Amino acid sequence: MGGAVVDDGPTGIKAPDGGWGWAVLFGCFVITGFSYAFPKAVSVFFKELIREFGIGYSDTAWISSILLAMLYGTGPLCSVLVNRYGCRPVMMVGGLFASLGMIAASFCTSIFQIYFTTGVITGLGLALNFQPSLVMLNRYFDKRRPLANGLAAAGSPVFLCALSPVGQLLQHEFGWRGGFLILGGVLLNCCACGALMRPLLPPKKADDTKEEQVEIVKKPKKKLLDFSVFKDKGFVIYTVAASIMVLGLFVPPVFVVSYAKDLHIQDTTAAFLLTILGFVDIFARPACGVIAGLKWVRPRCVYLFGFAMLFNGVTDLVSSMSKTYGGLVVFCIFFGISYGMVGALQFEVLMAIVGTQKFSSAIGLVLLAEAVAVLVGPPSAGNFCISCVFVQVF
Repeated sequence: MGGAVVDDGPTGIKAPDGGWGWAVLFGCFVITGFSYAFPKAVSVFFKELIREFGIGYSDTAWISSILLAMLYGTGPLCSVLVNRYGCRPVMMVGGLFASLGMIAASFCTSIFQIYFTTGVITGLGLALNFQPSLVMLNRYFDKRRPLANGLAAAGSPVFLCALSPVGQLLQHEFGWRGGFLILGGVLLNCCACGALMRPLLPPKKADDTKEEQVEIVKKPKKKLLDFSVFKDKGFVIYTVAASIMVLGLFVPPVFVVSYAKDLHIQDTTAAFLLTILGFVDIFARPACGVIAGLKWVRPRCVYLFGFAMLFNGVTDLVSSMSKTYGGLVVFCIFFGISYGMVGALQFEVLMAIVGTQKFSSAIGLVLLAEAVAVLVGPPSAGNFCISCVFVQVF
């Protein structure tokens, strides 16, 4: 009866919009937090790694880059596994991978071993949790789906605010090896979140015969990766637009502190800019989810998403004129709002375009397309920023 627990999104099952869905939402909140915050939070260990292995900042930066590349680039693989085995088993295996990667990293003797353990293994584990959790969330919620996506997306800034100081404390008390080992244990919570992803099955009726129950269990064979989504012009436009957006979406959070320091702002004061951005982001995502769920807004959600992307881009352009700390604070507030709007709406709009049945394949293909932009964006912007500073100095 193993096939009975495979969640392939059967048709005819109404989303409960509550009940066990709130447990699924909590699990998705935690997974989203780990997936987006962990690659950034692990950077607090970089100075010790530089001292331990005698390497440079660019060498340690590859750890976060590989983590993000695995999170985005393995999208199609996650789609295949979800469509074949269901969300719950894939997530629980992913939780083990995420944990084992960090535990193994605590015993590493070279930076290349850390690339493989923390970057590849932990990155793959987080990827195997992130995508299935979104699939399950969008199956459990329909009318309240915008709010659910907004609340789940809030896991990213909440965990970033929490994991960074926790990582700093662990490094101070136990060193980078002890910190990695403890974080490996913390990531086992991904398995618990995976266990929350209970498959949606049709309710049993008293007059159902055994044969009818078997027919429910034995559903038509599903495509492991549905490329037919590319026939949908809306999906193609979404994929192209999202890839272009991601090219610069992560640049401000990466470079705003360094830019502030170049303006001769004190280190601790400059670092506070990220706290402001994250704090605004925490409230912007659920608020945007509430707005997107309004009756007169939801049918036009794609336009709200388009506005969010335009708002984010204009905010970035205007930020280039900020030459004072006050100006950067204003930028972080507005960027936090636009960043939160994008985070809350991106998967809601994708679901609205492709529907429940094709969502698991669509999100995998979109993440793969975005993976290239994620890798190219920040390094390219970094080189551009260095060139600008050089021009200003000389």
